[in-house]
Amino acid sequence: MRTRKLGNELTVSAIGLGCMGMSFAYGATDEGEAIRTLHRAVELGVTLFDTAEVYGPYENEKLVGKALRDRRERVVIATKFGFRIQPGVSAAEAIRGVDGRPENARSVAEASLKRLGTDVIDLFYLHRVDPAVPIEETIGAMADLVTAGKVRAIGLSEASAATIRRAHAVHPIAAVQSEYSLWTRDPEEEVLATCRELGIGFVPYSPLGRGMLTGAIRKADDLATNDFRRSLPRFQAENFDTNAALVKKLQELAKDRRVTAAQLALAWVVNQGDDVVPIPGARKLDHLEQNVAAAGIVLAEDERAQLGNAMSPELVAGKRYSDQSLALTNR
Repeated sequence: MRTRKLGNELTVSAIGLGCMGMSFAYGATDEGEAIRTLHRAVELGVTLFDTAEVYGPYENEKLVGKALRDRRERVVIATKFGFRIQPGVSAAEAIRGVDGRPENARSVAEASLKRLGTDVIDLFYLHRVDPAVPIEETIGAMADLVTAGKVRAIGLSEASAATIRRAHAVHPIAAVQSEYSLWTRDPEEEVLATCRELGIGFVPYSPLGRGMLTGAIRKADDLATNDFRRSLPRFQAENFDTNAALVKKLQELAKDRRVTAAQLALAWVVNQGDDVVPIPGARKLDHLEQNVAAAGIVLAEDERAQLGNAMSPELVAGKRYSDQSLALTNR
């Protein structure tokens, strides 16, 4: 597996692994299969593993810690804080707003270290920017965690270009994580250019469109009743068929290349630059192995353009999040 840099601090595999779906959001989970998948990822050369306190909540960090404890020296673990979580309620009801206060950064870091079973968090992200707390205060607290040796590097998720600049002026930002794929191009407006100017790595989450770009979801009813994608506009009835037609075109292009639609979609992201490290989710071994193989697919500029035009943003039906969730992004 080729490696890439996130800022000056971290060297990671060209493709990482998003771990959220192993214990949260996408219907039924299987811990045994998740652990086998995590172990296989390490065998295949994946070194970047992404989790967050809110996934579960808490359960995904525990899973990642359990699975990777005896492989700790071979991996880079990223986790995130920044939500206000209500204990003792269902996962669907647990998020009660954002919380970027310095005291929350400190307390979550301590709790995450225990759940992950490690003495240092390799990459600690602010999950969503809190408009009630100056970003300088939040980043200052995160920088203190670096000084204390509890965190190696810090990052931001779904932050605006202006906020990235303000944060980076306080302490070097190693990575910015935002949704980015063939059907979500928002970072191309300002964020990617800002990251490149400042030497910040870019980590796309949902590079496979939350599974839609794989072609495996043929109708909305394929999703479990408790799958959170049912709440996303792009997966709802009025938009699903339009988007499924776009995916069929992607499948045709993939067939011409003798790869899967998932591999071609992921290769498009990987080929956007050596500073881009996507973190596709995978709950099963065969999906993981397909994703890792995509790291070796080289796309010429005209091929990238053809793919981009086939699924350009104006052709995609529906917003990527609900209006309530979108309000938490690009702050």
